[in-house]
Amino acid sequence: MIPPRLALPLRAAVETLRQHGLEPDRCEILQDGHTLVVRLAADLVARIVTDREGPRQGTEWFARENAVARHLALHGAPVIPLHPQVPPGPHEHLGYTMSFWVFVTEVETEPDPAEIGTTLHRCHEILATFPGELPRLKILHESIALLETPTVVAAFDEPTRRMLRRHLEETAGILGTFPKQALHGDAHYGNLMQITTGLLWTDWEDAFSGPVEWDLASITWNALHLDNEPAKAAAILDAYRGAGGSCDEAAFQPSLIGRAASMVSWYPVLYPDPGPERLEKLARRLRWLGELG
Repeated sequence: MIPPRLALPLRAAVETLRQHGLEPDRCEILQDGHTLVVRLAADLVARIVTDREGPRQGTEWFARENAVARHLALHGAPVIPLHPQVPPGPHEHLGYTMSFWVFVTEVETEPDPAEIGTTLHRCHEILATFPGELPRLKILHESIALLETPTVVAAFDEPTRRMLRRHLEETAGILGTFPKQALHGDAHYGNLMQITTGLLWTDWEDAFSGPVEWDLASITWNALHLDNEPAKAAAILDAYRGAGGSCDEAAFQPSLIGRAASMVSWYPVLYPDPGPERLEKLARRLRWLGELG
């Protein structure tokens, strides 16, 4: 049963596909959050932005994601490609922004840390040749601005927001002195998909220009500071270096701080009604940041 609130965005996606000569034959909801992910054909998935009041509006960020994903797929990166029978877009219809991707079947296997490191390095190699312009350290500046929005002001007191701002600004200042290239921007386990042929990286909407250490800090932060799995983090970093990459501690450590501060800043937006587990993770991130002084 399709929830009534999803009728219009689904209609927008279906009508867009029909405009390009494709007829949907199913409606399998894979994700229902700020972005709706729905399988509409055997090999096709639509991503539809259903949050029309959130901090990211318009098509600029979607267009960046599509450009980065196309470049990666064209050069053989381990990523999910845009669907070849639909123009890359992003598409707009009935007030909704959307894009269309190839459907892949995920397998329930824990990603191997070594494969995470090697595939991330492969993506970075290809991203280093991305010809487009990406905003520098976008997520840090976006998070700083977010601290003044009503949603975040209502969630955190002034001392907490002041602490977050300080960490974000200090991280941006430090990382601004390091070499930059196109990055994933939100490299975490939720943006990995294990399929029968290997590991794929997904969800490039946060792509920006910055040091590679940002992605390395993002993919290892939970293992280092939330899950007490330092060996997993070390295996990812060792594999990344073994594939030919490097990780400068002088950029990596500030990236860990900036990653935690940006995650906390986005919590009220991403999780407006968090359960006990989410609240515990938030408290631990805040405690870790607070202990840094």
